[in-house]
Amino acid sequence: MSFSLFFRMEGEGEYKFPTETRYVGEMKNDMFHGKGVLHFPNGSIYEGTWEKGISKQGKYTFSDGLEYQEKDWEFCDGYDRQFYTERCNGLKPAGEPQLTDSLRVIPNGCYDCGDGFYDPNARVITDYEHHFLRNADDYEHEWIVSTCRKSWDEIVGHHLKN
Repeated sequence: MSFSLFFRMEGEGEYKFPTETRYVGEMKNDMFHGKGVLHFPNGSIYEGTWEKGISKQGKYTFSDGLEYQEKDWEFCDGYDRQFYTERCNGLKPAGEPQLTDSLRVIPNGCYDCGDGFYDPNARVITDYEHHFLRNADDYEHEWIVSTCRKSWDEIVGHHLKN
């Protein structure tokens, strides 16, 4: 005798992805449908309205409370490199690091992209504990390699010749 179990996702519910991202909200026919919230491992959230698994409208809020705006975005662009927390709390006195963890060791060949490390060869972003977050598209790849801190990739200092 054999049988299989099939659970249909309908109504209100919660779904957890292997990446630790959670969806909490309405579902229909095994898809996100209606109002729902994605909770990301880094503390950010996306609140949206879904139709047959596709987000039709929504709002992304970073873990520090900053809400993303598609138009008139002023944070960390090429013209104003201030972070949201610097805008809210002001700049720290000269000599103090502006980054929250400026002593973080970046893995060889990688970049610190703000919510984790980016490996440009694999095009993968992991959190600071090296758990997968996402794959970088071409736009994000170009932005990271042109603006973010990179690990040391050359040895500097005194060199003795034999």
